[in-house]
Amino acid sequence: MPKLSEILKNRGYVHQFSSETLEEITDPPAGGKRTIYLGVDPTADSIHVGNLVAYMVLRRFADAGHRIILIVGGGTGLIGDPKPDVERPLLDMEEVQTRAARLGKQAQKLLGESKLTIINNHDWLGQLELIPFLRDVGKYFTVNSLMKKDAISARLKSEEGISYTEFAYPLLQAYDFWHLFKTEKCDVQIGGSDQWGNIVAGVELIRRKENAVAYALTTPIVTDKATGKKFGKSEDNAVWLDAEKTSPFEFYQFWLNASDESVADYLKLFTLLGDMEMAAVMEMHRHDPAKRHAQRLLAREVTKLVHGEKESEKVESVSAVLFGDADASTLDKKAIAVLVTVAPSHTVQIGDAIVEILVVAGLATSKREARQFLTDGAISLNAAVVDETKVVKESDLVNGIAILRRGKRNVRVLTLK
Repeated sequence: MPKLSEILKNRGYVHQFSSETLEEITDPPAGGKRTIYLGVDPTADSIHVGNLVAYMVLRRFADAGHRIILIVGGGTGLIGDPKPDVERPLLDMEEVQTRAARLGKQAQKLLGESKLTIINNHDWLGQLELIPFLRDVGKYFTVNSLMKKDAISARLKSEEGISYTEFAYPLLQAYDFWHLFKTEKCDVQIGGSDQWGNIVAGVELIRRKENAVAYALTTPIVTDKATGKKFGKSEDNAVWLDAEKTSPFEFYQFWLNASDESVADYLKLFTLLGDMEMAAVMEMHRHDPAKRHAQRLLAREVTKLVHGEKESEKVESVSAVLFGDADASTLDKKAIAVLVTVAPSHTVQIGDAIVEILVVAGLATSKREARQFLTDGAISLNAAVVDETKVVKESDLVNGIAILRRGKRNVRVLTLK
């Protein structure tokens, strides 16, 4: 069984850490266990796939027997971590607490059966008094050091500047770490690479106030190697773990469409698969990349992790029918309902001509183009190539639907009026 430090390094989870060696954090002597925390501000009411790496690191620590704390920022969320370009809008208390609760539920699902403690930092930040805070915490921070932080430095150079509210944010996050160190014996904070300065501020506060050692560990920014773009965007739209914001089918498709250049990295970062299983699927992928063996496994595993095994199986079967790897007879009623909802669809009547349907359904721009597609053998109905004499028959509707396809990716689900 490899050490946790080896798993984290081999999987690509590690960007920076504050100790001399990673093992000092992950593998304490005499089999000791750490208490690790991740802080999440409720800037949205759902986890985004771009933030998923940090949760996967938490899962790895939990599986290794360490104690996990998730801080949902009901307090810090009222202030806002400085962005490098613009001031965050202030949220009201009710919205912040509602979002915090939803984030906590998603985290519980991601971390499986592991022991997870969820705490809202408004519990203590909301009780702070200004003068004691400035004396007991503020005195450990210099304005000079705060101005060196990337986001603050960028804002100071902009025309907009930065409010004192956001300028003071690092003090609050540092206070969180110190508070957890005192009350929960928490000695490790993890976060994205953009949080390094804030996390180290907490490490330093604990050192100065308690003369004790605490640790910082950050994850890298993940990019798509094919495009160079930051991971987590799909046609400029965020991909969320909340099924109401990004449907399980859309979520599955996001992973299925992973680039060949990045799929091996994504399997390491976003699944719990073992090295042998990943190596086997990548070997299959190298021999026949067109079949997208690696992407299929990636999509199945991440969707199962986020939405559950049943939902993963359902959207996988729907995807197979939609893109020609299976027929509609394999779907049950619930899966058909999903298919009709997520896929472009068109209603037809018995006797409708295929040429007319292609134009009205948007698979051809004109009857002339439709006939050309049909002559070229580019049109299939339920996986059978059809010609321009084809009309819709009752027998074409399997379980109430038919799959009309032009090529591989241009699909319409036909239903009866």
